[in-house]
Amino acid sequence: MTLGQWLDVWEREYIGDVKPFTVRSYSDQIRNHIKPALGAVKLSALASPDIQKFYNGLQRGTEGKGGLSPKTIKNIHGVLHRALVQAVELGYLRYNPADACKLPRVTRKAIKPLESGEIAAFLNAIQGRPFEAIFKIDLFTGMRQGEILGLTWGCLDFERGTILIEKQLQREKKKGGAYLLEPLKNDKSRVITPAPTVMQELRQQRTRQRIQRLAAGETWDTGGFPDLVFTNETGGHLVHHTVYRHFKQLAAQIGLSDARFHDLRHSYAVAALQSGDDIKTVQETLGHHTAAFTLDVYGHVSEKMKQDSANRMEQFIKSVEKGSK
Repeated sequence: MTLGQWLDVWEREYIGDVKPFTVRSYSDQIRNHIKPALGAVKLSALASPDIQKFYNGLQRGTEGKGGLSPKTIKNIHGVLHRALVQAVELGYLRYNPADACKLPRVTRKAIKPLESGEIAAFLNAIQGRPFEAIFKIDLFTGMRQGEILGLTWGCLDFERGTILIEKQLQREKKKGGAYLLEPLKNDKSRVITPAPTVMQELRQQRTRQRIQRLAAGETWDTGGFPDLVFTNETGGHLVHHTVYRHFKQLAAQIGLSDARFHDLRHSYAVAALQSGDDIKTVQETLGHHTAAFTLDVYGHVSEKMKQDSANRMEQFIKSVEKGSK
């Protein structure tokens, strides 16, 4: 049995408990990367040097094609390693040859939240522009782009002022891939209580959408997503790249050409922490798996908060000492 044949069996029989979006991601990694390089190798002959050479090649790239990022290689390794773990459990292999391989180090990009002055300039720049409401809600809630684009009216509770975040709009990672409503990144829904301004913005979006629907008449077509909060002029879902492109254009207008859409999420997190929200609250709002991860990402903010706290305590101590004298 070759590795390619084993991967076919593994995909068919041993990953049924994985959520659908992850299954498709596994299949993409197998089809696009693992099988072309290692599929013909006999499973019993597969050795650590073969896999290491494969990973090194992915990082270097080939002529006319750049290398893959450390994070992508790590994901590919995760798929191959999991398949080989199953092969070991079934007795096809004595040990997992992927265990001994070294992966390129994944380094997290430095976050670049918008400063208060930049936020004010950005809000001014987006007034009356396409996707204004999306940009505002991202900035004031920290939701991911897919979560906002996949938000449905049934998830909004205007009486309680809450938003249930339980799915995201994602595109299949293949040429011509379809858009689907998928589970969240960590497969764990959450309820957030945003500022009243956010809920008011969503009420206004409901009115805008109703007007668009009346204007579209019979051409209104939800394309299988009948309850989306944010749609185009004829009821269809929005496209990630289109929203991102408009964001980049507006950011460039105010001198933030390097800004990323995800920086709006970072800006919310930093503003929340600096305004006094505790780490646990910010973690739950952002949908991070653990508070430790939130601390890891925004540790520099908490350090500044600690210093501010120390400065306030110093002022208090001096005032008490002065009073005692």
